[in-house]
Amino acid sequence: MKNSLNQNLKQINPEVLNWELVQEDFKIKFGKDVFDSWLKKMELIETNTNYLLISVPTRFIRDWITSRYLDNVIQVIKSHNKNINRIEFKINSISKIISDSKNGLNQSEETNVIDGNVAFIKDTFIQYSRIDPNKNFDNFIVGQSNSLAYEASKKVTENLSSYNPLYLYSGVGMGKTHLLNAIGLKLKANKKVMFISAERFMYHFVKSIKSNEMIKFKDYFRNTDVLLIDDIQFMNGKEALQEEFFHTFSALLEKRSKIVLTADRPPSKLNRIQERIRSRFSGGLVVDIQNPDLNLRAEIVKNKLSELSIMNNNNVIISEEIQKFICSEIKSSIRELVGALNRIVSFSRIYNRVPNLSETRIILKDLLNIYENKVTIDSIQTIVCKYFKISKNEMLSSRRSRYLVRPRQTAIYLAKMLTSKSLPEIGRCFSNRDHTTVIHSVKTIEKLRKEDNELNIKIDTLKNKILYNKDDEI
Repeated sequence: MKNSLNQNLKQINPEVLNWELVQEDFKIKFGKDVFDSWLKKMELIETNTNYLLISVPTRFIRDWITSRYLDNVIQVIKSHNKNINRIEFKINSISKIISDSKNGLNQSEETNVIDGNVAFIKDTFIQYSRIDPNKNFDNFIVGQSNSLAYEASKKVTENLSSYNPLYLYSGVGMGKTHLLNAIGLKLKANKKVMFISAERFMYHFVKSIKSNEMIKFKDYFRNTDVLLIDDIQFMNGKEALQEEFFHTFSALLEKRSKIVLTADRPPSKLNRIQERIRSRFSGGLVVDIQNPDLNLRAEIVKNKLSELSIMNNNNVIISEEIQKFICSEIKSSIRELVGALNRIVSFSRIYNRVPNLSETRIILKDLLNIYENKVTIDSIQTIVCKYFKISKNEMLSSRRSRYLVRPRQTAIYLAKMLTSKSLPEIGRCFSNRDHTTVIHSVKTIEKLRKEDNELNIKIDTLKNKILYNKDDEI
């Protein structure tokens, strides 16, 4: 019964790969003991154009093979078929799943049995690919800071763009997701569109591994015409996810599918993303959505007030003074700008009057404080380097010259004091230094501050520049 089942699972073209001959070469290459103990337990289930699906009895055997023999295993396989360049492993539990299904046992809500094979219900993907009809190109407010991103996104929908992928990046609340949604909305009538966040992509990836459905996962994501992925920086440090995403990405580029990605930073700043992935991202069109200028912020406020009036069938009157104050004080995020306006409108409805300027400051106190004290490690490094008259490359280098060590330690100390980043995160921002280096730098500066008044003055000066100076005043 088991042998017949295994035969049913195999979808192998003998002309593509003769597994018996491969096993003989394994025995010669690794020796009889290694072969009998480990490699003999590998069973070929399916061949594809450039990779194999191989089952093993346990997770331990898979991990042992991949950690000790994988490179040589692939080398042997390539000697039989040079197109094969990777192996997918599956823990051999699929026989139980199919057997239970054929015996009429209850299936989980995540799977559906078709002709004896376990397959995803497509809706489990589609339900996370819902496109909001209210976020389209028509209601996207265009200004100098986002016009290039807007035009590039429209070109994608008109099949006039020669770049692929399109990579949009900015801080939070700047309209990246709105543009992704607008592209999907425009193309979904005639194209197969997948609009998904990187976090949701990972969720399905992990679920596919657990349910032994990686083939179905690959087929679904690689057969789309337009792939829209939000917040790609979520893949930082997730090696297995990056490996799968790279091959999905490459397959879509080969079939000329359109790919649009968003992130909170440029490709070069994706610190824990594989170099080959960053290179592919940079190979398309990379567009930075800048902070909205005053004119764009004013236009957004007027547009939002108009929308609120229509929704509530009444006039929402906010004085020009208050509108100007909101636009001048909240500069870094369109989402926060709209949120501030919603607070003012809510106040006016509850108390049946428009707040004055003093009341507005109180209502928006937390938002105003956020933007007064918004600090990043990158800005700390830039300001410290400028103050000590060194380049950022010198600061981040491995050189231990005295004129570099003290500024580097000062920047690390300020990063610890002025941001909420963990020690490992700070270390990664300083050329992947260990967290113990961060601890040493912080303790060194703390000790020196007790003895060196001049250093105290320097650090206080740097603090003021970091916390309160505008970029163009530094």
